[in-house]
Amino acid sequence: LFSYFAPYTPFPFCIFILFIIGVFIRYYSCSAHFTITDANTQSAVSDSMVEQVFQVRPEHLNGAGRLFGGQLMAWIDEVAGLVGIRHSNGDVITASVDNLKFMRGAYLKDLIVLVGRITYVGHTSMDVRVDTYIEDHRGIRRSINRAYLTLVAVDENDKPRPVPGLTLENESEQAEWLAGEKRRELRGQRRKEGF
Repeated sequence: LFSYFAPYTPFPFCIFILFIIGVFIRYYSCSAHFTITDANTQSAVSDSMVEQVFQVRPEHLNGAGRLFGGQLMAWIDEVAGLVGIRHSNGDVITASVDNLKFMRGAYLKDLIVLVGRITYVGHTSMDVRVDTYIEDHRGIRRSINRAYLTLVAVDENDKPRPVPGLTLENESEQAEWLAGEKRRELRGQRRKEGF
């Protein structure tokens, strides 16, 4: 293209055009971080946020009288799935759990509050953060677990399908997005290393 116009265009003008194209590419590749994926649809983090409450019952306890970790993991997966369904407007599957950090135990009759939110989206995948709290009778919450899960949106044939983009509205959401990019890089690195 530039060689066609080169005989008719002064050299400094060509440099200026290349500079403008570079700025355009850099702007759109950087700003894409904050309005990602499907240009036709965008959703805010708050649009798909889910909060769910469970009470610890006898069937949820392990042999030591605390909430069985597997039960909590099932609840976390359920909440993450609901977030993914709301964001992608369809079915999702859990692809991986990137981080699952148990901070303290829960006991019989404790109220367990799980709060799930989308933190990062790819073309067909979504990262969901689920925070788990014990809530006392005054409404005060103490954190007991934080987990990050990767979900993939699927169609009626269980094939991956595109998900809506994500509009980030504050610095906290932007920080979560950047952390999601790092987790994605680490997942790719672990795949290359055979993990």
